[in-house]
Amino acid sequence: MANLHIVPFAMTTKKALVLLADGAEEMEATISIDVLRRAQITVTVAGVALENKTFAVCSRGVKIIPDVTWGLEESSNLSDHDAIIIPGGAKGAKTLSENPGIQDLIRNYHRQGKVVAMICAGTLAAKASGIALGEKITSHPSVKEELAKDYDYQESRVAVSDNLITSRGPGSTFLFAMTIVEKLVGKEAVNIIMPPLMLPSEL
Repeated sequence: MANLHIVPFAMTTKKALVLLADGAEEMEATISIDVLRRAQITVTVAGVALENKTFAVCSRGVKIIPDVTWGLEESSNLSDHDAIIIPGGAKGAKTLSENPGIQDLIRNYHRQGKVVAMICAGTLAAKASGIALGEKITSHPSVKEELAKDYDYQESRVAVSDNLITSRGPGSTFLFAMTIVEKLVGKEAVNIIMPPLMLPSEL
């Protein structure tokens, strides 16, 4: 029987950077990482301001070891990706939103037309970085009021505005991740990786 976890298409050269701080929402981080890797997108997980220094303690206590540590890794290495992804989780989102270096990184990605993807409270990093003001955006309802004044706020599960992709929360993470995959490597990849995941046809 064929191995359903092998993706039968050529290896892509696309790379994505996932930023991970203590208090990140683990479902939003891990599902995004998993789905992108199934699409053979190279994913680098960068830990930011981790109290333990070697792993992130996520919002429900799950511990994740990042691939690299922000501040120790050369910034040029973290700029050399095609997408940047910001998970939610109130504490993690606050850390990322308030970090000037991360704000610069987000602005650079957006300015270069690379994919900037944020989910749940992570969408606050868009406002903190000052990107895409007035454009379509969504988030977890708990932070809607902080965004609605500066953006065209949407109630949809995923909102796409050019290269900015935003989403609402843990339950919309598969759709969020598939949207990133489609943006980076096309609809064919989505059609290949969805069936083995046993996802409903309507995410």
